Amino acid sequence: MKKQHSLIIGGTRGTGRALAKLFAANGHVVSVIGRRAPAESDKGLPNIRHWVVDLLDKAQLEATLSEVLQTNGKLNSLTFLQRYRGQGDNWAGEIETSLTATKQIIERLANEFDDGGGIVLVSSIIGQFVVPGQPVSYHVAKAALDHMMRYYAVTLGPKGIRVNGVSPASIIKEESREFYLKNEKLLDLFKKIVPLGRIGTAEEVAQVIAFLCSPQASLVTGQNIVVDGGMTLQSQESLARSLSSL
Repeated sequence: MKKQHSLIIGGTRGTGRALAKLFAANGHVVSVIGRRAPAESDKGLPNIRHWVVDLLDKAQLEATLSEVLQTNGKLNSLTFLQRYRGQGDNWAGEIETSLTATKQIIERLANEFDDGGGIVLVSSIIGQFVVPGQPVSYHVAKAALDHMMRYYAVTLGPKGIRVNGVSPASIIKEESREFYLKNEKLLDLFKKIVPLGRIGTAEEVAQVIAFLCSPQASLVTGQNIVVDGGMTLQSQESLARSLSSL
């Protein structure tokens, strides 16, 4: 039986890294495109191959996508987790990285799926809320990803391709685990504001993505799944009152 081929855009750190390991553990052939090389511990992992690519270099990206297909064959799933890492509010860089590159890749690969499949665009709860400290470009890009997901769910549906979104809140990633575990006050805050009583992890977000890419989600498309332990179900006023004990 042919192995499932999963392509991850932005899979060398955080949730993308966790997803690559999960897919590989489930027997997938995993192609990872990232802007930097993987951690030394990830090099040579079975079933995972990495390509270092500047997503803003369209010629390099096109050549890499062709090489990925030649190396590992047609796709069964495609997940986007890339993020612009420039300084300040670089509108053009954010839009090009989050939106233009996503559009280019989806439209390049729309005919390269093996009998349908799943695409997942990973956004953020910032697509629906305003978070101080993040620039307007980041907010707009995340909101646009949500609607891009719905657009492609409609236009790619006739090809049997399902397109969904995942919007996490703050999560513990392998790279940030030590910071959170040493910050008891912050963990206590999450216990108070999250109905499930804790902050989530990159592995838990990866599990939701893997489900949406799987045959078990065969009738699910155009949906944005919020992964936050129920935190955003509560009104700001009720949260403020509970924290201030008023």
